Amino acid sequence: MTVAELVAKGSTIRATLEFVSSTRGEAARREVLTRLSDADRALVESLSATDEVPFALWLRVSEATDAVVGPAVPDWPERAGALAIESLGVQLYGGILRKSSPLAFATQSVSLFRLYYHPGDMKVVETESIGDRGGRVVLRLVGFDHTSRHFCRRQTGGLAKAVEIAGGERARVRHVRCALEGDAFCEWDLKWE
Repeated sequence: MTVAELVAKGSTIRATLEFVSSTRGEAARREVLTRLSDADRALVESLSATDEVPFALWLRVSEATDAVVGPAVPDWPERAGALAIESLGVQLYGGILRKSSPLAFATQSVSLFRLYYHPGDMKVVETESIGDRGGRVVLRLVGFDHTSRHFCRRQTGGLAKAVEIAGGERARVRHVRCALEGDAFCEWDLKWE
């Protein structure tokens, strides 16, 4: 599987640009767009939330965002991922996010990941109940061979926000294994109280 075969939904790009506008202003959003080719810029400006686009376009938008926003907002990928879930994610997939517990969210049959990207999926590889309401889940990314640390970091922020929306308090998400650092796959450890 190559990056050329990976697909992302338009909502992933739209949410990134919404984050840029909300944190750094409309001028920063325009600067991100000017760093794209004319063809990419035209496609990005016409995207609907449910359009499917090559993941390579998402990568180019992320690199442009990092160049414009990264120096002032180094945690922008996590924050953009959280905003994506909090805004468009809740609008489009509220029933998937609003569960009785984060454990119910993580173990449901519908994959939130597959609604944003394909091929691939996030698989639950470990679960643990902690006390009355707390818990822990380890998610593994399979079948989506990306090449971007921004992607890993965006997942971290999005997963933390998803745990919070599903009722988890003091959500903590760590990217504990990374294919880009030589591991066989990427994994995220999610904990909540």
